[in-house]
Amino acid sequence: MLKFLDIFFVIFHTTLILFNLFGWIWKPTRKANLITLSLTFLAWFGLGIFYGIGYCPVTDWHWNVLNQLGQTDLPNSYISYLVLRISGIKPNDTIVDVMTMSLFLIAFGSSIFLNIRDMKEKRRMTKNSIKN
Repeated sequence: MLKFLDIFFVIFHTTLILFNLFGWIWKPTRKANLITLSLTFLAWFGLGIFYGIGYCPVTDWHWNVLNQLGQTDLPNSYISYLVLRISGIKPNDTIVDVMTMSLFLIAFGSSIFLNIRDMKEKRRMTKNSIKN
């Protein structure tokens, strides 16, 4: 069961990260993307007040599984873990943290901008259809 959970968390967490980074691109997924980015932000900086800035419950749950599987000395960053797991190369933690935050902020900003634009467009179209 623990091996299954390990694989589940790798797939789920990686998919969530990719959705956070790119889900704003497609109009049908923009609202869901803004929700997942907002939840990520709240975890990192809201829960982060209590558990350390950048805290992610999904990472915490996965680390618990990996600890039960005997893996110790896990990195602070899930991205560092993925790079190490996939390539066998331990990345520089500072570079990973800067890249992670930069890409997150770009995605979050893009999602906010496009969701606001979509909302304004929808309002404009509604007003135009009422007039006609």
